[in-house]
Amino acid sequence: MKKPIIGISQGDPNGVGLEVIIKAFEHFMLFDHCIPVLYANPKSFAFCKKTLGLEQPAYVLIKDVSEAKEDQLNLISSSNEAFEVQYGIQSEKAGAEALLAIDRMLQDAKANKLDAMVTAPVDKSSIKTAKGFTGHTSHITEALGVKESLMVLYNDDIRVGLLTEHLPLSQVSAAIKKELILAKLKVANESLKRDFGIVKPKIAVLGLNPHNGDKGAIGSEEKDTIIPAIEEAKSMDIFCFGPYSADGFFGMKSYHNFDMVIAMYHDQGLIPFKSIAFEDGVNFTAGLPVLRTSPDHGTAYDIAGKGIASQLSFTNAVFAAIDIFKERNNIDTLKSNPLGFSELRRERFRLEQG
Repeated sequence: MKKPIIGISQGDPNGVGLEVIIKAFEHFMLFDHCIPVLYANPKSFAFCKKTLGLEQPAYVLIKDVSEAKEDQLNLISSSNEAFEVQYGIQSEKAGAEALLAIDRMLQDAKANKLDAMVTAPVDKSSIKTAKGFTGHTSHITEALGVKESLMVLYNDDIRVGLLTEHLPLSQVSAAIKKELILAKLKVANESLKRDFGIVKPKIAVLGLNPHNGDKGAIGSEEKDTIIPAIEEAKSMDIFCFGPYSADGFFGMKSYHNFDMVIAMYHDQGLIPFKSIAFEDGVNFTAGLPVLRTSPDHGTAYDIAGKGIASQLSFTNAVFAAIDIFKERNNIDTLKSNPLGFSELRRERFRLEQG
C-alpha cells in the first residue's frame, strides 16, 4: 500500500503548533509511514526552528502536492507575509495566518490531492476573518460539503463523540433534537465500522440532566427526546444503549464496555476524557470524505516558544490518520471486491455393493 499523503496545517503561529510539528518530524520515524505536506508560512517555520535551536527537520518548498516526495518535509506556502511571531500573544493577525493555512490545505483536500489532514491547534477567538468560526470541525465539515460530521476524542482506552460541540451551555438543551441524535449515531456507527474495523459497534448515549432527569422531576429531555431517539436508532440496526447518567458512567468506568460514548455537550464528554487521556488523546472528525485528525490540546500560549511542549499528541494524531486511512482502504477494498456467491448443492453418493 502506498504511503498516504497527509496535509498538515501550521496552527496559530503564536502557539505551540509549529513547535510540536517540528519536534515530531525532527526524527525521521514518521517519514517511514507517510508523505507529509505542511501548509505554513515559511518565515514562521524558520523562526520557530531557530527559537528551538534545532537543525532538523529541513523542508523542501513545493508549489503543488504532485511535487511532494517521500522522506522529506514538503512545505506549501500558505502565506509569505512578514509575520512577526509573538509567542503567547493572542492576535487577529496570528488567527488570519492560521486560517490561511487551513483553507489552503482544504483547497487541496477538495481536489482529492490529500489522503488525510492533521490540524495543529488554533485560537477560535483570534480567527475573525471567517464568519462564525467556532472551530476546525464545523469549518472543515462545511468546506467539504458534508451535512453531518461528528467530533470524536479518543485513545486506546476510550472514544467520546460530541452531540453538540462549541456551543454555550445555555443553548445546549434547545439544540438536543431527536433528528440530531439519530444523525450523530449514524455517523458514529458507520465510522466505527469503516474507520476502526468494528463489525458490530456498541455505542453508549449519555443523558443531559443529573440522574437522567429522575423520570422528569429535574428535566424532561431524556424521556421526551433522548430515549425515543435511542429506540428508533435500534430499529435502524444501530447497537446503542442509554441514556446513562454521566457521573456514574465515568465513575464506574463503564466506557470500557462500549466502542464509543456520545456526550450531550462539550464538557460532559471532554472533562472525563482529558482526565483519562490528556497526554495522548487524538481529536478525529468522523464522517468526512477526507479524514482529519488533530492533537487534543489547544494553542498552549502559556508555554509557547519555551521548547517544553510535548509532541506526543500531535505524533499520535499523525499515526491515527495513517491507521484510519489504511483501515478505510481495507474496508473499501473488501466491499468493492466481495467473494463471489456460490449456491450450495447437495451431492448424492451411492455405495456400490459388491
